Amino acid sequence: MKERNALKVQGLIPLVVLIVAVAFLVKKGLFAGRNADLGPLLLVPAVLLVILWTKGLFVVQPNEARVLTFFGNYTGSVKESGFWFANPFASKQFVSLKIGNFQSPQLKVNDAHGNPIEIAAVIVWRVVDTAKAMFDVTNYTSFVHIQCETALRQLANHFPYEPHAAGEVALRSHPEEIAKKLQAEVQQRVEIAGVEVIEAQLTHLAYSPEIAQAMLRRQQAAAVIAARQMIVEGAVGMVEMALKKLESDSVVKLNDQQKATMVNNLMISLVSESHTQPVITTGQVSA
Repeated sequence: MKERNALKVQGLIPLVVLIVAVAFLVKKGLFAGRNADLGPLLLVPAVLLVILWTKGLFVVQPNEARVLTFFGNYTGSVKESGFWFANPFASKQFVSLKIGNFQSPQLKVNDAHGNPIEIAAVIVWRVVDTAKAMFDVTNYTSFVHIQCETALRQLANHFPYEPHAAGEVALRSHPEEIAKKLQAEVQQRVEIAGVEVIEAQLTHLAYSPEIAQAMLRRQQAAAVIAARQMIVEGAVGMVEMALKKLESDSVVKLNDQQKATMVNNLMISLVSESHTQPVITTGQVSA
């Protein structure tokens, strides 16, 4: 099913024609009973014609549409706002073209590493093909909600909560990439309903309560290791720079044992978490 424009005309002209016809009939006395022969015969058909003609008139509000069906056949859609006249026998179903959003509930799923997590998202969408929305799915609003939850579960199963290797895409560390992948996943699923996904964003992401404390300790340990690694790398660089500076400026000449002692003292001073107390040596004391 593909959307197409329905055959229609501006409703003002048919309305004027209807008013003129009614005025003419009243003037001729068909409704007043002045013509004893033609009045009763034309009264019922005239009333039916007026009612039928009125059914062809309809109003389309901004960001709304009407889907027309005639004896079970789709005849087209009217998406332009205004006052219109179309086939009086056609049914005119309402479809909203306004932007809507869906806030998913917090879902409990397993990530790519099997860790239970809680995840939720908001999906911004709108109908772009009224024919698909009305005839290809039972209820396009409910269809979008269910497919959004399904896509969110599928996304969580394919990515870990946090990266465990360099360059690994994770739910927590790559929000923009995850949002794009979620939008593409939802769009693929709701394409059949004539729906366009405008935006998709995660609104809630956390470990499940039963493993939250364990994962928190793991994150803290990883943070400590990363900090220690940075401190050691910086300390080694500073010691290397100090030795090269002493040698290039000819401040003092150190043998290998003295260099080892200096490196040991500097590393302890730079890496140690507690404050180190310097010891000043003024010279050797002989007995």
